[in-house]
Amino acid sequence: MNILLLGSGGREHALAWKMTQSPACTKLFIAPGNAGTAQHGTNVNIGVSDFAAIRSFCLSNEIAMVVPGSEEPLVNGIYDYFKQDEALRHIPVIGPSVEGAKLEGSKAFAKEFMLRHNIPTAAYREFSADNFEDGVAYLRRHSLPIVLKADGLAAGKGVVITSDHDEAVKEFGEMIKSAKFGDAGRKVVVEQFLTGIECSVFVLTDGKNYRLLPVAKDYKRIGEGDTGLNTGGMGAVSPVPFADGAFMKQVEEQVIRPTVEGLAAENIVYQGFIFFGLISVNGAPYVIEYNCRMGDPETEVVMPRLQNDLLELFAAVPGQQLDKLQVYEDPRAATTVMLVSGGYPEAYEKGMEITGIPAPAKDQLVFHAGTKAEGGKVLTNGGRVLAITSLAGDLQLALAHSKQTAERISFAGKYYRRDIGYEFVN
Repeated sequence: MNILLLGSGGREHALAWKMTQSPACTKLFIAPGNAGTAQHGTNVNIGVSDFAAIRSFCLSNEIAMVVPGSEEPLVNGIYDYFKQDEALRHIPVIGPSVEGAKLEGSKAFAKEFMLRHNIPTAAYREFSADNFEDGVAYLRRHSLPIVLKADGLAAGKGVVITSDHDEAVKEFGEMIKSAKFGDAGRKVVVEQFLTGIECSVFVLTDGKNYRLLPVAKDYKRIGEGDTGLNTGGMGAVSPVPFADGAFMKQVEEQVIRPTVEGLAAENIVYQGFIFFGLISVNGAPYVIEYNCRMGDPETEVVMPRLQNDLLELFAAVPGQQLDKLQVYEDPRAATTVMLVSGGYPEAYEKGMEITGIPAPAKDQLVFHAGTKAEGGKVLTNGGRVLAITSLAGDLQLALAHSKQTAERISFAGKYYRRDIGYEFVN
């Protein structure tokens, strides 16, 4: 079958790499793609939310499945767009309806959903311009640290954690009054700070059944030791040592099943990935956030460890047949180290030539995140540039392999964290 994958990052390169291993994949198109996705299919110059152009392309190229990689088209309603169009409704979209995508698109919606279904999460309050002064007073008496989250989508950067009341009030004002995160911050969720260790849990659901994918942990801060500004993600590891059988049993019983069953009970159509951003507090799982798609850079460790035919899993989703399939994991550890542009996550330059990218190997893959091909060269085209994924018998060996390759790849201003997975290795 012909497939259209939407997106242009490392996640989409990893999905493209995985999907083209399936004998069911005839042709893969990626819109808009990057220099890495072009190795596995045909890049198409269409924006991920240009639904009219996507419609025309699907009909002209006999597309049999659409896979949105990022949250933007899902939150903007691509699933509903296809279902409501007579000419498109036969094409499955692997992702939730616009209502289901609110789990990521609105922090307040997600919190209210968790409360309705008794899913463990941090205590919270929400504020907007309408009750701004109440919010200031609430922040002044809130215990420290304080977590502030822009309600809407902010590219993974709409969270502020501070141990200073004055700074909390200042950030609160910048979000709501000065539109620091644009429309995403017009409503702000103020959350209880939870102390623990985080991990990313992913399921693919058909709306009734679900299948658990390999668990991962990502690293959001730009600086080593988890310091500095939040980024889209500086690296990831899988498996996660503390996410053992006992912990995951709690996760399934207290988080995953109530979520999938809660969506169904509320008649919210959801057929795609659910990302659970979890924190283990004294061994008990709490939900920090939902995403309505795979994480990035976690996809770059999850897909190499997934031993299934990904398209076989996707094909089981529209007819709610996932219960007939099992998921198989590579027993090896996978680690991803992200190379980023100098200055990221703030101002950075694009267009730097990249050299030293190795050919794919059975134990290492380099996924392109922010690149473009031009004049026979590969150039930087984003803040996060390349994701170096290695597989080995344990995390320490895999990390060493990723870092060796990180040193060999070169572009002006290159930076990467050398301590990915630091909690789990010597």
